[in-house]
Amino acid sequence: MIELKFRAMDRNRPAKSYVVHLVLALVVLVVEGFAAFVKLGAVGFSWLTGGSIALLAPLLLLSSRSWSRVGADGITICWGLGHGRTYPWHEIRWIDVRETKGQGSSSYAVRIFLEGGRRRSLPGLYRSDMHPAPDFDEQFQRVVNWWELSTDQTARVRPPKQFRDRLTPTVIGLVVVPVAFVVVAVVALVILAPH
Repeated sequence: MIELKFRAMDRNRPAKSYVVHLVLALVVLVVEGFAAFVKLGAVGFSWLTGGSIALLAPLLLLSSRSWSRVGADGITICWGLGHGRTYPWHEIRWIDVRETKGQGSSSYAVRIFLEGGRRRSLPGLYRSDMHPAPDFDEQFQRVVNWWELSTDQTARVRPPKQFRDRLTPTVIGLVVVPVAFVVVAVVALVILAPH
């Protein structure tokens, strides 16, 4: 079989429908930058801009350099630094697609389950509304085909659902917001209570 390679830089092109959103975001950044320049002056604006670039540039560079490779030796994952780590086929127990829902949209990422219970997402092999990948299902099937040809059927064990599988952004929001409200209310009562 032909070795597969999935690079994040090939999939990080936003959908045409999101270009308008990106342009609006850039306009907002320019307006905020102008306001910061007026309020902070040239030196403050330079520090703010330099700090923002220093924080964001490495993240963007690493995310654009991440990749996954599927071949005879197993699945190699690289998150932007070094040569990546190879997980041999005999360590991979299951492969599936994780769906994450949030704000009316869904994103999908291929992940592998290792024999020790660890999970790893494959960089470069995902689909979302902002980054559509028309060939996502086909590429996922190609990874599964490699796995099935390289492992014994008895070694393929579907992992049971764990607590973290149920933690979606909605569930986290439903827990965090009430807890934050209670904490703020208790702090306010303690501070405002007559002594």
